Amino acid sequence: MTPIPLAVTARAAALRLPVSHALYHLPRPLGWRLAAVGLPDRHGEVGAVTLLLDDLVPDTAYRLRVEGMDEIEFRSAACAGALTPAGMIEGAARDDLAAARHNADAIADAIAALPVGGTLILPAGDWVCAPVALKSDMVLHLARGAVLIAPSDRDGWPILPARDAHGRMLGSWEGLPADCFAAGLHAIAAERLVIEGRGALDGSGDLGDWWTWPKETRDGARRPRGLHLIGCSDVTLMGFTIRNAPSWTIHPQGCDRLLAVGLQIEAPHDSPNTDGLNPEMCRDVELEGIRFSVGDDCIAVKAGKRGPNGEADHLDETRNIRVRHCLMERGHGGLVIGSEMSGGVHDVAIEDCEMIGTDRGLRIKTRRGRGGAVSGIAMRRVAMRGVQTAISVNAHYHCDPDGHAPWVQDRAPAPVNDLTPRISGITIEDVTLDGLAHAAGAFLGLPEAPIDQVTIRRLRIGSLDPAAVPTPPDMADRVRPMRHEALLAEQANVDCDDASLLSLAPITQK
Repeated sequence: MTPIPLAVTARAAALRLPVSHALYHLPRPLGWRLAAVGLPDRHGEVGAVTLLLDDLVPDTAYRLRVEGMDEIEFRSAACAGALTPAGMIEGAARDDLAAARHNADAIADAIAALPVGGTLILPAGDWVCAPVALKSDMVLHLARGAVLIAPSDRDGWPILPARDAHGRMLGSWEGLPADCFAAGLHAIAAERLVIEGRGALDGSGDLGDWWTWPKETRDGARRPRGLHLIGCSDVTLMGFTIRNAPSWTIHPQGCDRLLAVGLQIEAPHDSPNTDGLNPEMCRDVELEGIRFSVGDDCIAVKAGKRGPNGEADHLDETRNIRVRHCLMERGHGGLVIGSEMSGGVHDVAIEDCEMIGTDRGLRIKTRRGRGGAVSGIAMRRVAMRGVQTAISVNAHYHCDPDGHAPWVQDRAPAPVNDLTPRISGITIEDVTLDGLAHAAGAFLGLPEAPIDQVTIRRLRIGSLDPAAVPTPPDMADRVRPMRHEALLAEQANVDCDDASLLSLAPITQK
């Protein structure tokens, strides 16, 4: 076995340790040693599949040996130049707007002075900072002990308009163009951008009033994200912690070729709509070795939403999302698709992951009026513990003001048109469930467009939650409460290799 490099920059690296049957955690911690000519050896112990190395010297050859594995050689990247922002104010109060604006100006000046491919190093310390925009061909290195903190007071926060001068979606909210406050850290149309290091980003959502108006506006704008990437390409996010976002934590919107590896994504369990990482209308996204503990969905894959009058000019598809060796410790869903999926979501795989205490494991949700298609979804080698419903696929999701209207919730066939969503091609393999509360799987399709081509192989229910309270497994009208049930399907074609797991009981109650 040989460690597999996932990302190597001038000062940091992430490698996958290919231990057989390992998910997020290794079966046991492994020792490692890093050597380079002229530098003291470094050593440590790693308990996760993803090994993070920081404080590398640029343009240097390294030899890495991990216990029980073959030695690997790699070279850190060259650095075109490094700067540290000058004159920043450390340790200011989170509501000190003067200090926040001063620090934002200092960082903006340093970014402007960076050469192409240069690195901005944020040193250890607590740095309260107003929203900052990043640019192409740069590295933001968050040193160990560095915390970039958004101010808790939103007075004077910049607002992103719903569309740019060319009419393209810029600000957004739940899949529609909308004015929104700029994220504490954001980038628009940036290419070859890297954010790395063992420091942290803190969105201060737990302070101020961000979490008191989750579905409303202030000053005509929606809440900001923690990190918002709009129309970016070839982005690497590595090693840092991000927490307390005002709304969604990391939101790549219309991005291509994004790698996020070794992150810690955190929010209190009762914080509203603090999803972990939501790729929306993105292509070629890799998420690996990430630990999630959030207040809403851990990963929510989206593709925009049609407007109330069918508006669709802002939509694009999401395609080729890979999630590997991640840990979802808490949240409403482990991997969720939708409900904003009008542009289409295709080719999504979650493999070798652990889910602990999430409400759902794999969840797909849509409804009439959305249109679009979801296809090519796979879950392989995933262990769930204390997950209430392992698999929930729901085409009657009661979102939006009209979500409970008869035309959305009617179980009788409706006319098929471009507003009819379609779900097909779901593969579940080698999934284990312990502490199951409600149902192993509930598939609730549309009679005019049933869920098609669901294949389940080697699904194992190890234990049930004895304290489980009967609860509906899908958020749709008239779904009956369930407790300790297996696989149920209504308007869905499910092929399971274990016939004993297939229940003939109904999902919908009269």
